[in-house]
Amino acid sequence: MSTTTLLSDVFGFDAFRPGQQEIVEAVIAGENALAIMPTGGGKSLCFQLPALVRNGVTVVISPLIALMRDQVRGLREAGVEAGALTSGNTPEETDAVWEALEAGTLKLLYMAPERLASGGTINMLRRAGVSLIAVDEAHCVSQWGHDFRPDYLRIGELKRTLDVPLAAFTATADAETREEIVQKLFGGQQPATFLRGFDRPNIHLAFAVKDGPRNQILNFAVARKGQSGIVYCGTRAKTETLSKALSDAGHNTCHYHGGMEAEDRRIVERRFQQEDGLIVCATVAFGMGIDKPDIRWVAHADLPKSIEAYYQEIGRAGRDGAPAETLTLFGPDDIRYRRQQIDEGLAPPERRAADHGRLNALLGLAEALRCRRQNLLEYFGETPGPCGHCDLCDKPAEVFDGTTAVRMALSAALRTEEWFGAGHLIDILLGNATDKIQQRGHDSLPTYGVGKDYDKRQWQAIFRQMMGHDLLRPDRERHGALRMTEHARPILRGEATIELRKDTIKAARGSGPKVRMLVSEEDAPLLSALKAKRRYLAEQANAPAYIIFNDRTLIEMAEKRPMTLDEMAHIGGVGAKKLENYGRDFLEVIAGAVEEVHPMRRKLAGRDEGAVYDRLMQVQASLNRGPHGADKPMSCSASLLAKVAQLRSTDMDHLTRVIGDKYAERFGEAFLEVLENTS
Repeated sequence: MSTTTLLSDVFGFDAFRPGQQEIVEAVIAGENALAIMPTGGGKSLCFQLPALVRNGVTVVISPLIALMRDQVRGLREAGVEAGALTSGNTPEETDAVWEALEAGTLKLLYMAPERLASGGTINMLRRAGVSLIAVDEAHCVSQWGHDFRPDYLRIGELKRTLDVPLAAFTATADAETREEIVQKLFGGQQPATFLRGFDRPNIHLAFAVKDGPRNQILNFAVARKGQSGIVYCGTRAKTETLSKALSDAGHNTCHYHGGMEAEDRRIVERRFQQEDGLIVCATVAFGMGIDKPDIRWVAHADLPKSIEAYYQEIGRAGRDGAPAETLTLFGPDDIRYRRQQIDEGLAPPERRAADHGRLNALLGLAEALRCRRQNLLEYFGETPGPCGHCDLCDKPAEVFDGTTAVRMALSAALRTEEWFGAGHLIDILLGNATDKIQQRGHDSLPTYGVGKDYDKRQWQAIFRQMMGHDLLRPDRERHGALRMTEHARPILRGEATIELRKDTIKAARGSGPKVRMLVSEEDAPLLSALKAKRRYLAEQANAPAYIIFNDRTLIEMAEKRPMTLDEMAHIGGVGAKKLENYGRDFLEVIAGAVEEVHPMRRKLAGRDEGAVYDRLMQVQASLNRGPHGADKPMSCSASLLAKVAQLRSTDMDHLTRVIGDKYAERFGEAFLEVLENTS
């Protein structure tokens, strides 16, 4: 049967969507293929149709049970023999899949990557006559991506074992992710690659600075009452409170997050698929397995984590090709939170740097001065003209020449040697005589008080835009201090100018609700770094984080910044045992390289005896070769010195009994003098 006949008879389409046919033909021909297609671009068809043409079984690796079940249900209703092996199966469903495999009638077998961990699965697939592996959401193989799943790493081994072609599909894959997909899934052999246009012209794009965000979301929903929508929230708690607010306003709503019972999540997924006009307030746990074509709008109550995450999440809207709308809210606290998330993660430094780059790209989109769609598609390597269908095309941004303000801010950062965050730099620009400014002499800088044309909130908006334009970046090594990028140098040197958005700066006037922070803005990045270390140690010990240190202890560390074990011992919650086990780890986060300390000395940290031990060490070093420097070298062991440091007696006989005649002869009088001066 021809592909066009199958397309019509089985799938009910008169023609392929743009770009589908060449992918289908390559997969049918047995080529290894990597297809990067926009969300809603018809990826499933590109492996489902070839599965019907090719002999044998096509194994589909997919990350979500809900998505697999939906696709299997849809294929069966179209008359295709398909099945899934998932943890959600009933025994009867699993038996039916095995029987179809044995009979050779099954054409598509769906499974989660976690199932590949079982050696029995690989043997079963070898016997089943698999002729093609299809990998959905292939970016999950990449540690650069935002949905990394370790079990995806087993797929390359499966391909080598079965020696069959592999077709991988994803909606979001930048250059680093594509490269890792090729390495991990295709063994470094370049597959036939299809990069379809990323534009979804039916989706209207809009961003807004947070200004009473709950009302902003409520107003957006009111104008679209009765339409199916998703509100993405940054926290589980917010999904519940926002869902209640929408419900109180008369909307049909529910919430969804990873902390809910599995059955409750399934009920929400089922309701959303079946009901018209339901709004789901959800974390990003919701949506990857949702294939509802008529979602009319997606709102972000908080800034997404990256530009790829944003693209994938808004891509859940308008899959039927009809008009759909989006709104993304953002503010300085979102930016700080997302930076903190990256810095507190356990990823290697190059991955964290890449994640900051992806966040920078999203901030650039949020702070764009002209067409959003142009900005978004340029990130994915396309060069479109203005779309005429986003908030900035509808109503161009009000801009002004921000060069002078930007130069002031850059100058403040450079004159303080790029060691401070926005809060301190703004205090300098405004001429605020804070304790920190006076202690560091920053009130004598040429930039002190030069920025009084703007108030604090307006300067925060300017700094936010500067980070959005990638002129300043937080430096993790300096615990979030802002450092100038190469992009900023021409502006500072007077070789370039820059426009900023006037409307968002004007809107920043006045006072909003005070955000309650655990620590000051200056100490927040260090607290993030300390939490990251705590999380790492907790995972190593397979223990809850608070068992290492509680938040209160880490907050005190961030504020007091102890530089030695003795200082660390005086932090609340750092007992002797915890100091011994973890003190050095946390000191390294605060102070960088830490001097090696003998375990016996470490046990005395924070006690008076520790200082006595240090003095005894100095005295011993000076007498190592005797009073004239000509005798045979001699020194007490660390444990012996520790015993001396803890002596309450200043009696020579007692000291001699502790250290012995030989040591007493050389060091006795000097040691007693130390003990007498510190008793």
